[in-house]
Amino acid sequence: MSAGSYDVVVIGGGPGGYPAAIRARQLGLSVALVEREHLGGICLNWGCIPTKALLRTAEVHHLASHADEYGLAIGEVGVDLDAIVKRSRKISKRLNTGVKHLMKKNGVDVHDGTGRLAGPGRVTVENAGGERVELEARHVVLATGARARSLPGLEADGELVWTYKEAMVPKVLPGRLLVVGSGAIGIEFASFYRELGCEVTVVEALPRILPVEDAEISQLAHKQFEKQGMTIHTSTTVSSLVRGDDQVEATIGPVEGAEGEKRTETFDRVILAVGIVGNVEDLGLEGTGVEVDRGHIVTNEWTETGEPGVYAIGDVAGPPWLAHKATHEGVLCAERIAGQANLHPMQRERIPGCTYCRPQIASVGLTEEKAKEAGHSVRVGRFPFVGNGKAIALGETDGLVKTIFDETTGELLGAHLIGAEVTELIQGFVVAMNLETTEAELMQTVFPHPTLSEMMHESTLDAFGRALHI
Repeated sequence: MSAGSYDVVVIGGGPGGYPAAIRARQLGLSVALVEREHLGGICLNWGCIPTKALLRTAEVHHLASHADEYGLAIGEVGVDLDAIVKRSRKISKRLNTGVKHLMKKNGVDVHDGTGRLAGPGRVTVENAGGERVELEARHVVLATGARARSLPGLEADGELVWTYKEAMVPKVLPGRLLVVGSGAIGIEFASFYRELGCEVTVVEALPRILPVEDAEISQLAHKQFEKQGMTIHTSTTVSSLVRGDDQVEATIGPVEGAEGEKRTETFDRVILAVGIVGNVEDLGLEGTGVEVDRGHIVTNEWTETGEPGVYAIGDVAGPPWLAHKATHEGVLCAERIAGQANLHPMQRERIPGCTYCRPQIASVGLTEEKAKEAGHSVRVGRFPFVGNGKAIALGETDGLVKTIFDETTGELLGAHLIGAEVTELIQGFVVAMNLETTEAELMQTVFPHPTLSEMMHESTLDAFGRALHI
């Protein structure tokens, strides 16, 4: 049964899909959005937003537990796990309702069900009851997202071995927790559970944690996490998990070529955070020109696939797996479909990354190592939190702002931050990079006092031997 003809059909209502639908409607196109589960996608319902709600609780717990440092007497701080989880889920539900309102406000037709390509210009939608309708579409945008990657022998069971979903709605706080993987997801959960009193062990196969970050920032984070009581093993893998009644025995050992011996440790719960894989199955890609490479759909710089009229955005289209990258791609895709002039492909090296652990970590652009590998002669500036008045007043003196400039042109190549609120500070550097700012403009910019942002200025000054406060 035909359910209508549209200029654009978007399959997936996450942070890439629903902005693509809104922007297409703003440009006068008729749009249908197909979503099989929750509007807002993983980010809003099971990722970015609910995890930040949990981490905010951890932050408040930390402050309350150290209230005496601020001249306050609170006493012992208790943990109501059920209330913590309920708050997180309530926030997600509120935003999910907000996306529904946005769809209605912008005139986007929402179809509940699973969408599949059904030939050129056609999409079938099957709802939970097995009923099917067919949509006609001049353009189809695949925005189906991704799911947690599973490793052979380490599969999650939802009870003792968790993915991010189970880790967000725990029924009990595990006494001993093993986190496998030290990317943003793994480290955020490690930080949350450690703050609430769990013994946390992190295992990372690569030589350092947070491997996409600048090595100096990664090393500082490692030291801070160990100072907080985490146990961290790098160049290490988990080769097996043996599940008991209410515990898991993990066999942990060095990667090939690294020193050390295998050993067995017992944990109450395990969180698997070993990456994600795109939701490319059951999309009707067979017989099309859409290419899948290592679990993700291949696109060009304009989000176009190898099949005319079919586009892919967000996590399903590959790294970086970030909600803001998906949103930007969604808007770019809609504008490309509408034939907008003067468009610019997204520059992935200018996409900021943020990890909301304690201390926070944020970065944009090239690391020092990558800048040198790319042939740049660099100037590197550093300014520590301990030299900033606002950081001292906040009681947040552990941190660093690091900037990397091309020595010849003064181009800002990268910025890497660790410390309180750096996930808010990073956007200043993102704007600067997009405006092709050099060190001269940053030096001439007046930063307000007292603020943490002054460290951005001082780091720039330090790169050129002009720092004032260190």
